[in-house]
Amino acid sequence: MQAILAIDQGTTNTKALLFDRTGAVVSRASQPVGVTYPQPGWVEQDADVIWRSVTAAIDACLLANPGVEVTALGLANQRETAVVWDRATGRPIAPAVIWQCRRTAAVCDRLQESGQEPEIRRRSGLAVDPLFSATKIRWILEHVPDALARAKNGELCAGNIDSWLLWKLTGGQVHATDFSNASRTQILNISTAQWDRELLEVFGVPVACLPTLRDSSGIYGVTEGTGTLPPGIPIAGVAGDSHAALFGHAAFAPGLVKATYGTGSSLMSRVSGPLESANGLSTTVAWSIDHQVQHALEGNITNTGGAVEWFSGFLGLPGGAQEAAALAASVDDSAGVYMVPAFAGLGAPHWDAHARGLFSGLTRGTTAAHAARATLDAIAYQVADVFRAFRQDSGIDCAAMLADGGASGNDQLMQFQADIIDCPVIRNESGDVAACGAAWLAGLATGFWQSLEELETLPRSVRRFEPTMPAGRRAALLSGWADALHRCRTASR
Repeated sequence: MQAILAIDQGTTNTKALLFDRTGAVVSRASQPVGVTYPQPGWVEQDADVIWRSVTAAIDACLLANPGVEVTALGLANQRETAVVWDRATGRPIAPAVIWQCRRTAAVCDRLQESGQEPEIRRRSGLAVDPLFSATKIRWILEHVPDALARAKNGELCAGNIDSWLLWKLTGGQVHATDFSNASRTQILNISTAQWDRELLEVFGVPVACLPTLRDSSGIYGVTEGTGTLPPGIPIAGVAGDSHAALFGHAAFAPGLVKATYGTGSSLMSRVSGPLESANGLSTTVAWSIDHQVQHALEGNITNTGGAVEWFSGFLGLPGGAQEAAALAASVDDSAGVYMVPAFAGLGAPHWDAHARGLFSGLTRGTTAAHAARATLDAIAYQVADVFRAFRQDSGIDCAAMLADGGASGNDQLMQFQADIIDCPVIRNESGDVAACGAAWLAGLATGFWQSLEELETLPRSVRRFEPTMPAGRRAALLSGWADALHRCRTASR
C-alpha cells in the first residue's frame, strides 16, 4: 500500500502519520517535546530535541505499519518559533525562541512609540507584537557573540521550525520556507510575496541568513534518510500548522472560518487578496500552489488549551488537563467567575503585550470547579472576540465555524462556543486536521491526489453544535467577560 507521511510538529508534541488514498490515517505515533521558561515571559525549546522528537515519531509510525510504501512527505509546524543555526555544522547557536515568548516586548514597544507600526502593518499584514519571528531572530543575533556579523556573511541560517526540519530532513541540502510560514515572520511583504527590504532594515535581519521562498505544495528536495525513514522520499508539502488545518478542512474558498484549539488558538479564513483589518486581525498567506499565493485573515490567541494545562498544574491535579475539564463539567456554569489567561499578554484582537492573567468575580462560594469552568469558558470567550472581528472585517455573516484541535474534543466547550458566538460550530472529528492538510499538499505535488475537487470528495467525519442560549443570557455573559478583560489590561499599567 502507498501512503503519504505527514509530520505535525507542535509546541508540546510531534506527531507522525500515514495517510492512504482515501485520506484515512493508517498509522500514527507521537512524541512529547519539552518547553522551558528560563525567565518570566521567556519561552524556549531545544531545536535538537525537536529534531529528535521528529525522528522518533517517524520511526514509531513506520514500524507500526512496515508494509507501507511512503511516496512523499508533508510537514506542518508550530509557527513563529525562531531557530538560528550554523550553516557548516548544522548546530543551533541558541535555544529556539518559541512563539509564546515575550522577551522582545520592549523592542515592539519602541517600534510602536516611534510611529513605525502603521507602515510595518501595511507591508507585512501583521501588528507589531513579540509573537512574530523577526524580533526573535534579531534577539538571537544580538545576544550570541559574532552572530550578527556571521549572519551577514551567510555563515548562519535563520528560519522557523519548517526551515529547521527541512534542513535536517535533507541533510543540510535545503534551506527554504513556504509562503505561509514566511508570512508569519513580519519581514515578508504581504502584497509582493517577497522578503521586504524596508522591513529587513527595520528589524535588522540580514537577508543572507534567510531561507528561499517556495510554494506550500511542491517538491523541496528528498530525504537524506534517518532511522526507518529511507532516503530519496520527496518532501512535497509544507505549511504552518494553522494554514495546514484550514487546508485540511477543505476550506479552499473565502467565507469559511476555522478555529484550531491547541496550546493557543488560531482562527483563519481565506480572503480574495490582501485585506487590511480594522479590527485587530492579521493578513497572512493561507498557502501557495502553482505559484499562486492565496491570502487569509487570521486572529491568534496566545493561551487557550495552555490555560487549562496551567490550571491543572496550579491545583496539582494528577490527571492534568483532562481532570480539569472533568472538574469544569461538574458545575452548570462558573457562578460569575471569569478567568483571563493573559500569561504572556493578549493576542488578537486586543494586542496588549503587557496584559496579565487574572481571576475575577470570586466569592466565598467559589469552588475549584467554578474556577475550572471559568478557565474552560475563557477559551470560548477569546475565540468569540476574534470571530466577531472576522464578521466585522469581512462583512460576511458566517454560516458556521469549523473547529479542530485537542480542546475541540470537549463537547461542553464546543456547545458553549456555539452559544457564545450564536453560530453553529462544526467539529472535525479527526484530531489530525493539520497533518491531513500537510499530507494533501504533498499528495497534490506528487500526483497522489489530482485536484482540490478530488480532496473535497474524500470522506470526513464531523459533528455539529447548534446555539441554544437565550440572547439575554449571552449578552450578560459577554458583558462580564468585557469587564474582566478591562481589569486585566488596566491592572498591568
